[in-house]
This record gives sequence, structure tokens and C-alpha cells, in this order.
Amino acid sequence: MIESHCTIRIGRPSLDLDAAERFYVRGLGLSVLYRATGRPEAGERDLLMVGPENAAWHLELTASEHDVVVPAPTPEDLLVVYLGKPVSESFVARATEHGGTVVPSHNPYWDRQGVTLRDPDGYRIVLTERRWSS
Repeated sequence: MIESHCTIRIGRPSLDLDAAERFYVRGLGLSVLYRATGRPEAGERDLLMVGPENAAWHLELTASEHDVVVPAPTPEDLLVVYLGKPVSESFVARATEHGGTVVPSHNPYWDRQGVTLRDPDGYRIVLTERRWSS
């Protein structure tokens, strides 16, 4: 059974880990939790893990020149972050200055009380002022 204390890792391919790091770290303010350079001869990929410090979730971004996996996000592949406060214009500006793009949400629900950003690989992140309660 998956319980509430379990950690979540969201794994995604990336074509440019440097661009992804600029967006997620400098743009969204996440931390680099781990980084590794893979050995192509061993079939390993370069790895970047980002997330909030001490959180129970993080993003794992991988890239490889020898075994390229092209990101294929759909408009409904969303990472939704419940900020619990209004999304400031300065936050959105910082995210776009570091590689994000504001896009209309496929589901207009997310455009009310929030903003949808596309990361450098095309994945969508919704920043919503809503709160999550279980």
C-alpha cells in the first residue's frame, strides 16, 4: 500500500539538463538535490534531481547522448504545485527569464487562480494559488 509518508520521484527525459536546471532552480527556486554524470559505456545517463529541500517529492531529469529519449509531453501531463497564495507577477517573470513559457492550460480550470508554464522540454507546470487539503 502506498502511504502518505512515501517519497515521490517524477522521472522525465530532458534534451538539455543545463536549460532544465536554469528553469527549475533559478526560475522556480527549487534546489539541486543530486547530480551525476553517466558513463555512456555502461549505458548510464546524466542525471539531475531537483526539488524543494526536505520535501517528499522531487523531479529526476535524465539525458543521454548515446540513447536519446525525446520528451513527448501532452497538454495534460501536469505537475501541479499548490502554492496556497497568489502567483506573483515577479515569480512568473523570473520563471520565463530562465527558460519557461507561459501557456494557456488545456483545461481552463487551471487558468483560473493560477498560471501554466511550459519547461524547456515542453512539460507543463501549473502554479496555483489554491490550497490542497486531504
